[in-house]
Amino acid sequence: MARALPVAEDVGGALRVRCMQPGRDIEYVALDADEDLASLTTLAELVAGEDAVTWLTVPTTDPARAASALVAAGLIVLKDSELLMAADLRGLPQSVPVAPYRLLTQVDSHGGDSVVTATVRHESGAIGARGTMGLAGTDAVADRIETVPAHRRKGLASAVMGALTRSAIDEGVEHGILVASEDGQRLYTTLGWRPVADVLIATTPGNAYPS
Repeated sequence: MARALPVAEDVGGALRVRCMQPGRDIEYVALDADEDLASLTTLAELVAGEDAVTWLTVPTTDPARAASALVAAGLIVLKDSELLMAADLRGLPQSVPVAPYRLLTQVDSHGGDSVVTATVRHESGAIGARGTMGLAGTDAVADRIETVPAHRRKGLASAVMGALTRSAIDEGVEHGILVASEDGQRLYTTLGWRPVADVLIATTPGNAYPS
């Protein structure tokens, strides 16, 4: 929802998404790797069978074990430092930017689900920070929370998250989910998000360092 991608395909044990992102055309997201570690072998075969650059994303509470299984299945682990995080949106702190910044929030509906966009602009018109949140069913998924380097350390990312949270609650959603990069984990932890799993990202050796 947040990136306006096609609906994911359930391939059994994972969701397949045609994401067409830079360096990543297709992504498989494992659904139950902890309960069925052997499923990673099957998913690795599916990844290897794709003609385009394909990632396998694996949320897991036992990253060392999952990583070993991925390597044994012939994949290369690209990233092992991201976290799947969750939160009750109703209990999160909220902040707003101070002058010379102003906050703009927009909600767009698509067939019953919605996408919230929050943008913080400097009085000059320059974008200081922005982010989106896809609302699907009872879940709100925060995505691409970014602060422009020249505007960092001013609390703008917190303001963006606060605006997204308020809009999600207004739309009747209370449960938040996100995948946090290593750089973003401190921010989200400070805002009350809790880690629920590590996230491994793997691909075939030929795509180990996609452009």
